[in-house]
Amino acid sequence: MASIPFLAKTRSLIGPLNFKCISTFAHLRQEAQLAKPQPPETPLPPNPSSGSPLYRENWRNPINSGSPAGADTLIPVSLGFLRTDSTARIQALSQMLDAKGLMDQFADWMTSQRWADVKQLFELWIRSLDKSGKPNKPDVNLYNHYLRANLMMGASAGELLDLVAQMEDYGILPNTASFNLVLKAMQLAGETQAAEKMIERMLQTGKEYKESLPDEESYDLIFGLLLSTNQIDSALRYIDLTLQSGYMLSMGAFANCVQSCVNNRRLDTLVSIIERCKKTDQNKSLCPPWRICNYIADVAMQSDNSELTYYALEFMAKWIARGEVARPAVPLSVDEGLVVSALGTAGRTCNHRLLEGSWAVLKRSLRQKKVPNPESYLGKIYAYASLGNLQKAFSTLHEFEAAYGHANQEDGEGLFSPFYSLNPLVIACSKRGFVTLDAVYYQLENLSRADPPYKSIAALNCVILGCSNIWDLDRAYQTFSAIDATFGLTPNIHSYNALMCAFEKVSKRDEAVKVYEHFTGLGVQPNLTTYSLLVDAHLIVRDPKAALTVIDEMIHAGHEPTKEMLKKVRRRCIREMDYESDDKVESLARQFKVRMGTEVRRDLLFNLQYSTDFS
Repeated sequence: MASIPFLAKTRSLIGPLNFKCISTFAHLRQEAQLAKPQPPETPLPPNPSSGSPLYRENWRNPINSGSPAGADTLIPVSLGFLRTDSTARIQALSQMLDAKGLMDQFADWMTSQRWADVKQLFELWIRSLDKSGKPNKPDVNLYNHYLRANLMMGASAGELLDLVAQMEDYGILPNTASFNLVLKAMQLAGETQAAEKMIERMLQTGKEYKESLPDEESYDLIFGLLLSTNQIDSALRYIDLTLQSGYMLSMGAFANCVQSCVNNRRLDTLVSIIERCKKTDQNKSLCPPWRICNYIADVAMQSDNSELTYYALEFMAKWIARGEVARPAVPLSVDEGLVVSALGTAGRTCNHRLLEGSWAVLKRSLRQKKVPNPESYLGKIYAYASLGNLQKAFSTLHEFEAAYGHANQEDGEGLFSPFYSLNPLVIACSKRGFVTLDAVYYQLENLSRADPPYKSIAALNCVILGCSNIWDLDRAYQTFSAIDATFGLTPNIHSYNALMCAFEKVSKRDEAVKVYEHFTGLGVQPNLTTYSLLVDAHLIVRDPKAALTVIDEMIHAGHEPTKEMLKKVRRRCIREMDYESDDKVESLARQFKVRMGTEVRRDLLFNLQYSTDFS
């Protein structure tokens, strides 16, 4: 009955509301409200093929530091919560991972170059406890990952050394990889002395702990650092250490050695490096790239360094051999002009090994598909003549004649002239006077009776001109006569020119003119050398007018006088006071556009007044 008075008291409150309930649940009041504005529909990203900058800024790369501050983005919110989430995730990983799991995680992050995360995770992990409740203890490999992360984030060499010193707190010793990371920092900073001290420390530590000895990477780093500062002698010391340790010199280190030695004109040092490498089994197969081989050969030949040129050609021969055995085959060939230059270097330096090696490389490059060019044969003849090996020089001349003799019957001023192309052979024949000339002649005479016989008009012409070079007219004339009588050959224009030169040497102008009239009567066409010899013969007897007559005949035959020829005639005209002939020489110079110049120094010497009066 107690509830009845309570209801009676509350009835007055319910009554005035005029409120009827059809449910035991209170209804929700529904009132009209203003409609909220609908957000604009998000557009699709632009077509990538349209090249719109919006595509590059807002779709695939929503975080773009280069976009303007007021530009609309698809994620217009701060990413601070992502960083917070990343930190929390790294914190959780540091408490969950063991050493192996941490190593796997580092491997994953290093591929994406997340160096900051690697560093942060390691620092949190070493402060965490393992499953047994003890602090996590890294090994040397984990710590090296931490060092690499610091290096990639721009840590200095000093900071890395401090981190290496902290390895003792964890009871681990730095190994070679640890020190190499420090060396890389030193190389980036150019700290040469510190790097050398680091290598010395590695060598000293390695006496007790072999894992810290320098390896190939260590020596490569110190090579590059020392060579970049042109400290070649210091680099040589570490090259010796590399070879003594049984390591192979890398191609990058060798290329740096080549460039540094060339820039500092230390080609002999480069030769010593190659020789040291060839003495070790690991570096016998050292073969720089084809481009570097050509570069070494070019620089060596410019400096007449025969040993370095030989090694460059040897490297090229290795590449040719590799190309032949490759499948599919790679046919590499050495440029023949380079071989000709190498033959010239061999001749100037009298290097027999370079001569043989150059010719072998050329023959292998041609692969028996064509004969060498005339310049190659002439280079080989020059090299053998410089070496004094006349037997091989004339043997090469025989090969030269077999390859190009029939195609050049009218040689003119060309391939078989003893005055030009074969002049090195002439000089070699007359080097020891008549002793060498007689030995060559008798050898040619014996070969003419051999089976098969060898008869060479070019070789006999070299002997004739050699006799004229030693002023031996009798031997020259006898050799000329033996061309027909003994060898059964017909003298050519070079034979007559050599005989004319012999007469000119002993000032027998009339005999030289008779030789000229003789072979022109036989139908042999004179060449430029013939006219030059006739001009010299007339000038020797002080007859500039006859010399000008020969020049007129030469012009009528289709030849042009040379500058040296006109200067000789003008000099003789001035000394003989033949001004009429001098004017004609000047007109010829203007006609053929030859700039004669002056001879002030020659005139000073010619007009010197010698006297014994010194008072």
